[in-house]
Amino acid sequence: MAERLPISTEHCAVERDGAVVVVTLDRPEARNALSSAMLVGLASAWQYMSDTPEVRVGILTGAGGQFCAGADLKAMGTPPTDPEVQERMRRIPDFHWKGLLRDGRPTKPLIAAIEGYAVAGGTELLIGTDLRVVAEDATLGLYEARRGLFPMGGAAIRLPRQIGYAAAMDVLLTARSVTPGEALEMGLVNRVVPPGTALAAARELADQVAACGPLAVQAILRTYRETEHLAEADALKVSDELGWPVIGSEDAKEGSRAFKEKRPAVFHGR
Repeated sequence: MAERLPISTEHCAVERDGAVVVVTLDRPEARNALSSAMLVGLASAWQYMSDTPEVRVGILTGAGGQFCAGADLKAMGTPPTDPEVQERMRRIPDFHWKGLLRDGRPTKPLIAAIEGYAVAGGTELLIGTDLRVVAEDATLGLYEARRGLFPMGGAAIRLPRQIGYAAAMDVLLTARSVTPGEALEMGLVNRVVPPGTALAAARELADQVAACGPLAVQAILRTYRETEHLAEADALKVSDELGWPVIGSEDAKEGSRAFKEKRPAVFHGR
């Protein structure tokens, strides 16, 4: 049974179901366009994921059959109505960049479950996640250049690194819509699923991730993030520093025992 967490805000619902946190952009009347209250909730959710050992994976989705239509500049300039959320807005440094996954990404894997529109800031959020499930009738795209704007969430840097220069420039410089089929071919998303099933498919992925050793999963994520721009020899040093403690962990011993005993492993993150 999912439990709504008190870090939720009026535009961002944060729920926990066992080892999985589900974060829902909850402003369907505006296609879940970004607001200050939403970004505060997102920043709080990512910190909660990182700080809570029992959490192993997160899912980011949107309410009302939509993901996110990007930034709502008016709403982002309007303080939240909840005084407690206003206080968090003041207390969390750069809450907007953290919420948008530009900075301070969670140390646990995050899966995007996308229906409907995921454009501009919505696609930037997608680019900040680790696994992406998209409904086959969704619309993706980085529209900023079309409006004379710039993708400040990091897409101009991350997209070429994730899918290659030519494909990224096609998306960024034309500011056109991208179909889920194109996104799959580019390597921007992992799975394209029937409409209305993205969240269920993302939950299946989340359960698979949660069943793996958490030390191993987090070390793999950290290794990629810390070595992305290093030469191979330097990257391997970082990989060894992060990997050997995992090899010597109790989780690794449990994995071997479970394999020999032909049963699911029970990992404790130590």
